[in-house]
Amino acid sequence: MGMVFFCSPIVSIFTDLFGCRKVAVVGAAVGLVGLLSSSFVSTIEPLYFTYGILFACGCSFAYQPSLVILGHYFKKRLGLVNGIVTAGSSLFTVSLPFLLRVLIDSVDLYNTLRVLCILMFVLFLAGFTYKPLIPNTKDKEGGKKGKFKLPPAKKICNFSVFKVLSYRIWAFGIPAALFGYFVPYVHLMNHVKDRFGDSVPEEVLLLCLGITSGVGRLIFGRVADYIPGAKKIYLQVASFFFIGLMSMMIPLCNVFGALVAVCLFMGLFDGCFICIMAPIAFELVGAQDVSQAIGFLLGLMSVPMTVGPPIAGLLRDKLGTYDVAFYLAGVPPLIGGAILCFIPWVHERQKLKERAKPVDGETTEKMLENESTLVSDTTGKPVKELDSGF
Repeated sequence: MGMVFFCSPIVSIFTDLFGCRKVAVVGAAVGLVGLLSSSFVSTIEPLYFTYGILFACGCSFAYQPSLVILGHYFKKRLGLVNGIVTAGSSLFTVSLPFLLRVLIDSVDLYNTLRVLCILMFVLFLAGFTYKPLIPNTKDKEGGKKGKFKLPPAKKICNFSVFKVLSYRIWAFGIPAALFGYFVPYVHLMNHVKDRFGDSVPEEVLLLCLGITSGVGRLIFGRVADYIPGAKKIYLQVASFFFIGLMSMMIPLCNVFGALVAVCLFMGLFDGCFICIMAPIAFELVGAQDVSQAIGFLLGLMSVPMTVGPPIAGLLRDKLGTYDVAFYLAGVPPLIGGAILCFIPWVHERQKLKERAKPVDGETTEKMLENESTLVSDTTGKPVKELDSGF
């Protein structure tokens, strides 16, 4: 998972250079090769490369264009569209664990990986449907002749997005909130076994997380369409607050039913956080820069999301319980949410400053020309006409 996000800045550069379709198709092909080669490996060491790097990089190259391409087609209903698209992952979060269990028990791990290659092949075919409406850097540089010249380094790595203060706060506030994000997903099953033993169906918790996450993406994606501009961030603030609170409540649940309720709420607001990421990026930096804006954000997210679960596991080994790990996992979302609260105010101030900037020389000349024309027309008119006009 860390590798999927870590590759995102590179993916965004390739998306800007070659477009969403080529990047998504090549990414799915690489992922397919990685997954298929993993099915012929019998020891774990080669899997670090075939599955941990090759398959993960392919998934990263296939994933990000799916977020960027939506902004080419939708503006008014972008939140709802993102909700529908990202709800697909929730659908498979609910169904795949049961399917994988049946496959592994019946046809073993290696053949299960080969069956999953079918899904990657579907992803490969789906990539061909991405038809970008906004020209990429290759089209701009190549012009009518179709010759591609490598653009300047400044255009390849578009660090200008970090000049936007509101994006800068967003890009560092969200990673700050995500140090504990994967802790419940990775360690919840082990916590349930420690607390309740084998007497409860722990798969139900994943089912609850997946179902409510999908519902949350649909609901909050639609709600985001009614919230103007950068104020959409307040939805993310609320989601981080509830995710942090629910994470802290996990150790307090001494009844399995209470844990189910916590997972239902956590999934709902997890869906909210996921589905409005792309619409917020479009609001902060615009459609032209959104690819690298999302890429840099996901790249920065990779470090805290990867570091959190191992630290939680280390705490469990030292203390003999997951309680402290879950309490600490709830703190970063609260801090990150507090940081994000300032973004709408900062973004509005930036807009006001841009409107207050003096107009450029060309615009000034046109205004002077119009003014002189108006004066000459007025002086050439008869006095009576002027009187009546006034």
